[in-house]
Amino acid sequence: ALGTDTVYLCAVDVAGNACSFICSNYHGFGSGLVPATCGFTLHNRGHNFVLDPTHPNRLGPGKRPYHTIIPGMATDADGLVAAFGVMGGFMQPQGHVQVLSNLLERGLDPQAALDAPRFCLVPSEQGGSLQDAAGLETASLIVALEAGVPEAVAAELERRGHRVHRGVASYDRKLFGRGQVIFRAPPQHAGDPAVLWAGSDGRGDGAAMGFC
Repeated sequence: ALGTDTVYLCAVDVAGNACSFICSNYHGFGSGLVPATCGFTLHNRGHNFVLDPTHPNRLGPGKRPYHTIIPGMATDADGLVAAFGVMGGFMQPQGHVQVLSNLLERGLDPQAALDAPRFCLVPSEQGGSLQDAAGLETASLIVALEAGVPEAVAAELERRGHRVHRGVASYDRKLFGRGQVIFRAPPQHAGDPAVLWAGSDGRGDGAAMGFC
C-alpha cells in the first residue's frame, strides 16, 4: 500500500473547473482484467469490505467499501477552493486532513502545506497495517512523527499518554505519503481573475506546472 502503484493528479482551468483524480491498481496487477485493446489492468479496490455486521466497513447495500481512492476537493460559496490529494495507502485520510489544515487553518501556501512535517497513527502490534489502525484505541497506536516535528510537540504528545516514534526520515518518510495541490485564491479586486497556486510534494517525483 505504501509502494509506487498509486498516481494522483489534479488540474484546474481558468473558469475554476477542476479535476481531482487518483488511480491505483492495488494488489499487484489489480483485478488481473485487461480491457480489450486498452493495455492496462483494472483495479480491485472493492477488496477491503468486511463481513462482520458490527464493523463500520461492513458490506451492505448502497455502501462503498472503505479504501484509499479518495481524491480531495474543497469548495465554498464562491466555488472551488482547492483540488488536492495525498497518496500513500491508508495514510491518505490522515494526509488529507493535515494538508487541508495547513492550507485553511495555518494559512500556508500549497508547497509549504505539502512540505510541512506530518504525523501518522500506526498500530503498535508487530505487522499491523494502517488499515488496522482505524478502530484501535489510543493505547494500541504509535504516533510516528516525521523529522522536523519539534521536540516540544513530541514531548507534549507523550505527556498526554501517546506512544511516539520520533524523527522518521530518509526513505522511511514514505510512511507519510506524497501529494499534489492546486489552490484557487480569490481575486484581490473586483473584475480581477482568481489566482491558481500549485505545489508538488518533495517526498515524491511529481511536478506543478502551469499552461497559458
